[in-house]
Amino acid sequence: MCTSIAYSDRGLYGRNLDLDTPFGEQVVITPRDFPFTFHHLPPMPHHPALTGMATVAHNTPLYAEAANEHGLYMAGLYFPGNAHYFDAPDPAACNVAPFELIPLVLGRCKTLAQARELLATVRLVAEPFAPGFPLAPLHWHIADATGALVAEPMADGLHLYEDPAGVLTNNPPFPWHQTNLHNYRGLSTAAPANSLAPALELPLCGQGFGALGLPGDASPVSRYLRAVFTKAHAVFGPDRDCGIVQFFHVLDAVAMVRGTVTTDQGGCDETRYSSCIDAQTGTYYYKTYDSGSLHAVTMDEAARQGSDLRVYPLQARPLFHQDAPVA
Repeated sequence: MCTSIAYSDRGLYGRNLDLDTPFGEQVVITPRDFPFTFHHLPPMPHHPALTGMATVAHNTPLYAEAANEHGLYMAGLYFPGNAHYFDAPDPAACNVAPFELIPLVLGRCKTLAQARELLATVRLVAEPFAPGFPLAPLHWHIADATGALVAEPMADGLHLYEDPAGVLTNNPPFPWHQTNLHNYRGLSTAAPANSLAPALELPLCGQGFGALGLPGDASPVSRYLRAVFTKAHAVFGPDRDCGIVQFFHVLDAVAMVRGTVTTDQGGCDETRYSSCIDAQTGTYYYKTYDSGSLHAVTMDEAARQGSDLRVYPLQARPLFHQDAPVA
């Protein structure tokens, strides 16, 4: 389970990754000359540099989410029971294994418009990365400064949807989430008027009653609604650093606390990490569940050059700043 958020107007993109077990995740910068290979497509020896969260297997970055140096963002989110991959390639299509999709799109495209054009030709083929790497049922969130897009692989092909809210969670399919928003159009940050019985004196006993009815559970439907509401109303000031912190506060509104969501296998789903990619600086910010502190990895010009992956293990332990007394 996951939540992805795109503030296209601010050039900030990121997600919560909710899972009950680690998957070897690390921050990985893929430089321009790292050679990407594909099952059914020619290799890609040169491409824009990428930064994001990935597990590295056989010297290959398997990205959960990433952005390229042109500010195009893409994240894969869990989509079980609906995601469909085809058993065989189609000679008339652009045949891609699911784990190849992020490198393909971010490697070929500079803009959301280009990504939309490429994705319209894609056929996702059921080919795992390697033995022992099961196919993850996914759909994808893609965004840049112009807006956001959702790509969902269904039995009749890859569906592309415009995403005006800039939010994606998990099931059901994206059009259902859009329709469900209509049921909550009356939510507000302001105190509600007494329309129940105007003649009665019904004082409020606190703040926040304008959003009464906004669901607070961790289901994909509830997280989608809560993320849309929080994203739409979160106030950002002019300070860029404070804006990064505010982005994480928005993600915190839909984060999973360890122990509050248990899996069928008895594990605990939790927000293993939260991330924010600043497209203006090429900086990947993250915090892990147990660290809590914000960490930053910047994809500077030196990191964008060459052919060797740059891998940054996550800071997973608490870091406490010890204040000194005032003299």
